[in-house]
Amino acid sequence: MKHYRKEIWLELPRRRGFVNITPRVEECLRESGVREGLCLVNPMHITASVFINDDESGLHADYEEWLEHLAPHEPVARYRHNRTGEDNADAHLKRQVMGREVVVAITDGALDFGQWEQIFYAEFDGRRRKRVLVKIIGE
Repeated sequence: MKHYRKEIWLELPRRRGFVNITPRVEECLRESGVREGLCLVNPMHITASVFINDDESGLHADYEEWLEHLAPHEPVARYRHNRTGEDNADAHLKRQVMGREVVVAITDGALDFGQWEQIFYAEFDGRRRKRVLVKIIGE
């Protein structure tokens, strides 16, 4: 069985945003040489998420609005976590809703997606460098 590990580094200039990382994960898959197996993708930060969905700007705007409704950033004093000197409690909650990681099957050397599926990195407390782990195992 083959094993492959790579970190993808990202730095978003804004506090929040979504980045389609599918091409970078596909590059990792090519480097791995795995033809049949599994690919795990997860952010190595507790204020970011990785998820699978459609690459459609209206959907991304809907996510932004919905998440801000569920866990608004301000007022920051509303969150006990922020009493530690942080201002990112909302980012932790948004990450919990959007999830930690995705696992995608690898079939015949390709990510085995359904129609329109893409892998996204979601940033909820940006403006600094963060990493995403890609771990691939298989034959």
